[in-house]
Amino acid sequence: MKSELSAERIPVIVGVGEITDRPDQLLEGLEPIALMEYALRRAEQDAGVELLAELDALDIVNEVSWPYPDALSLLGQRLGITPRHACYGEVGGESPVRFIHEAALRIARGESRVAAVVGAEATHTVSKAQKVGLTLPWAEREANPRMTRGKDLVHPFSLAHGIFSPVTIYPLYENATLAAWGQTPEQALTESGHLWRRYAQVAAHNPFAWSQDVPEAESIVAAGPQNRLIAWPYTKQMVANPMVNQGAAILLTSLAHARELGIAPEQMVFVHAGAAAREPRDYLAREQLQRSDAQDAVLEAVVTSVGGDAQAFTALELYSCFPCVPKMARRTLGLDDSVEATVTGGLSFFGAPLNNYMTHAAAAMVRRLRNQVDGLGLLYGQGEFVTKHHALVLASTAPQVALSQDYSVQSIVEARRGVIPELIGTYEGRASVETFTLVHQRDGAVEFGFVVARTPQRQRLLARVSADDERTLSFLTDPLHSPVGGYGQVSQGDNGLLQWSSER
Repeated sequence: MKSELSAERIPVIVGVGEITDRPDQLLEGLEPIALMEYALRRAEQDAGVELLAELDALDIVNEVSWPYPDALSLLGQRLGITPRHACYGEVGGESPVRFIHEAALRIARGESRVAAVVGAEATHTVSKAQKVGLTLPWAEREANPRMTRGKDLVHPFSLAHGIFSPVTIYPLYENATLAAWGQTPEQALTESGHLWRRYAQVAAHNPFAWSQDVPEAESIVAAGPQNRLIAWPYTKQMVANPMVNQGAAILLTSLAHARELGIAPEQMVFVHAGAAAREPRDYLAREQLQRSDAQDAVLEAVVTSVGGDAQAFTALELYSCFPCVPKMARRTLGLDDSVEATVTGGLSFFGAPLNNYMTHAAAAMVRRLRNQVDGLGLLYGQGEFVTKHHALVLASTAPQVALSQDYSVQSIVEARRGVIPELIGTYEGRASVETFTLVHQRDGAVEFGFVVARTPQRQRLLARVSADDERTLSFLTDPLHSPVGGYGQVSQGDNGLLQWSSER
């Protein structure tokens, strides 16, 4: 006979808090540490009981806009707490999901009584202040912050080609996946436009969203003066918007302690299951760029945990820094393109407080599940360049089995991984397109094209396409035919980089 789970070992989310700061004057803008405090106090208010004084575990999501020398101590001083577990996170859009999952696991092990996950950014205020040369009267800022940036994550070959930021790397997945799915570029753009419009519609009803505008699907993907192309095929409205001031916090405890405190049952949302895995950090050290084995394994694991059918989820949050990510995820989940993939509004419209978006998504998911009798929600976040993947299952009802302490599915990923192509830096001759993008200047003009190509021996190489090579640029951007698989000639360029030009 199966024994009933101990309420002391059942983790439950009891409080969520968010803040979106739109100061009328720059000097009135709240700094990130203040946004974190506000979010935590609002989460406590949401829980309806005093919890912050009991906080024994605190995780702060990596903060970028105003890096502090010691954010943990600074926030602890503002709250008057010294939690036993205190962690400042590494860079990664999946990190809030991981922090919530790990906080739940500590509660399930009996190592924590009350835990918090919090993060905030004030990029909007910081950026505006820098433009006008204004010194913000905020707490001390780290003089030489040690921050992980795109340049630290890519191969020297990629760096030499100027491909090291998210907006230049995610298009490589976009253009590879659409070809693998048998879509024309036009069809893929249409799918992206309708998907992003649905994200915008959700953001329009989220009081914490940075933008409540709902553009038409066609205007989202169409380049123009107000919606410039950034890296083919992504326009400004198709990429994450980090120019926001936002903070969010999540409070967790055990079911037993929540009951002791008198928290209403309808306030509680339970952590049921989760999974995590990662790809090699260098995107060129991956077998292919048409899918992610790590993403697949993580999503397959959480679907298995709910009975094997993603239709069981009543609410979803599929990470949305760029359209390729949720498009890949919903295909792995086996869901059609009409699915509502967000409860928050997405990083383009709700806003992209850098690493902290999924804390906001968790808050939105909790509010959604509280209003559902048998609600079952999926939070899926990813970080770096389709690198780190973490998913978490939340529910409005208590779990029937204990939260598994072993949530890594990395062994499945490694078993699936194929041969990594040899990367070469010197070559002349024919090579076919594996994937590509065009990097655009602010005025919309092409700065250069970039091709990841394969030799007949299946070696991988990187090459530039000249902005003056109109024939090749037209071949790459034909809306009715993907260039993936098409051949061209590789030669040595004057700039020391390989050059690729189409044969058609």
